[in-house]
Amino acid sequence: MPIIGNLIKGFIEVRDKLSGERNPIEEQKEVLQHLLETAKDTAFGKHYNFETLLATEDPSEPFARTIPYFDYDKISETWWQRLHEGQTDVTWPGTPDYFALSSGTTGKTSKRIPVTEAMVKAIRQAGVEQVYALSNFDLPADFFEKGILMLGSSTDLDEVDGHEEGEISGISASNIPTWFRGYYKPGEEIAEIDDWDERVRKIAEEAPNWDIGALSGIPSWMELMLQEVITYHNLDNIHDIWPNFQVYTSGGVAFGPYEKSFNALLGKPITVIDTYLASEGFIAFQARPETDAMQLVTDGGIYFEFVPFKPAYINKDGSLTDDAPALTLSQVELDQDYVLLISTVSGAWRYIIGDTIEFTDLERAEIKITGRTKFFLNTVGSQLSVNKLNDAVKHLEDRFGSKIPEYTLCARRIDGEFYHCWYLGTENKADNSKLANALDDFLKEANKNYRVARSKALKGVKVVAVAPTVFYDWNGKNKKKGGQVKMERVMGEEKFQEWEDFVSQSN
Repeated sequence: MPIIGNLIKGFIEVRDKLSGERNPIEEQKEVLQHLLETAKDTAFGKHYNFETLLATEDPSEPFARTIPYFDYDKISETWWQRLHEGQTDVTWPGTPDYFALSSGTTGKTSKRIPVTEAMVKAIRQAGVEQVYALSNFDLPADFFEKGILMLGSSTDLDEVDGHEEGEISGISASNIPTWFRGYYKPGEEIAEIDDWDERVRKIAEEAPNWDIGALSGIPSWMELMLQEVITYHNLDNIHDIWPNFQVYTSGGVAFGPYEKSFNALLGKPITVIDTYLASEGFIAFQARPETDAMQLVTDGGIYFEFVPFKPAYINKDGSLTDDAPALTLSQVELDQDYVLLISTVSGAWRYIIGDTIEFTDLERAEIKITGRTKFFLNTVGSQLSVNKLNDAVKHLEDRFGSKIPEYTLCARRIDGEFYHCWYLGTENKADNSKLANALDDFLKEANKNYRVARSKALKGVKVVAVAPTVFYDWNGKNKKKGGQVKMERVMGEEKFQEWEDFVSQSN
């Protein structure tokens, strides 16, 4: 009988009931008040006169009116660069303990995003809240006695000028609570291995010694790790070695495109729980099984604003126009894409994180990620979000009985005509022209803007199928394997030419 598991499960259930009803709107008001009060004596707070904002009854409106939008380049060049010059109290009191390195999906150069001790605590607290929410998923008591394998970047952080640098998954894993260390796998020694392939080989070697109940990490890299374990031990599926594996916490990208290929590695169904952990903070997590939407962490270290994702408010580079309106949580609506803005306890202010979201439940503040501001394919008016692209790929999987865990595309001019040029990552054999026709037909039916574009300036669709490993090798060449590295779904023409050159060299 799982005595410890029953105790833990009972505690979680009681704690969840005692926590009472949430009020996300009021929680957000308190978070903004805390941010302004804490940062009022920083250089940023003095420049934008936080004292005056705090003197108002509701600072959210003057806050939005006074402080401009910042993308990474703008806030880094104007403010965060001062931290690297030795200044303190710049956009948050003191100096950050860490910098999260992130190349995201749009460039080779790593961003260096401040991560303060306050943010580390906020991320940890959000993780605890997610654990409490597991009471909603009706998991057996013995689940709470199993190991949790977290596959992220290396926890061996670099010491630079009095702070440490690494990817956010490595920073988070290096700060796990003491009580959690008994459950945490692969353990500190393996987690510190910087080379991803070596780390995964070591995980495969140690796999028989662990009783894993849950996995956590980005789907693409998790699949490669599971395949390595299966191959190393000559297994049929991962449940042959981890029979108690029941929960996968996915994050970083939408799980949908990976569902079919991921499930092929399993011996029985599992519970998949989505999370939204970015380099800038822990933004949301799935809190109940009735939906795959995620609940915003409205009581942590992040204040959210939402800009309607409409062409009039978006510049060609994905940035926001100066006059784009920002809404608070109390003003948002269902069925509308929004550009997500965050202000945080790490000193990010009205920061464009680069994702677009929509609300599925206003009372619970539940959202789904709908795409990236820079990955919105709007050449010649096609207006395709990443969600629509994911839906189209899933349609191909269902129609052709294939697995397509990776893809990328570009709107290119060929002989004076515009085409959507797709690369699909699949091991299944299919005729490229049939794939192209199926994609085209599906998108015409699913999106009226695309249908109109196809009747005018968008000439057609071209498809090339390649092995999924080509995508992983591309990420390994241009960035780094594992961690927060994700494949860009939509590329500009210059980057796409680099991609095509890489593919041709790989064949």
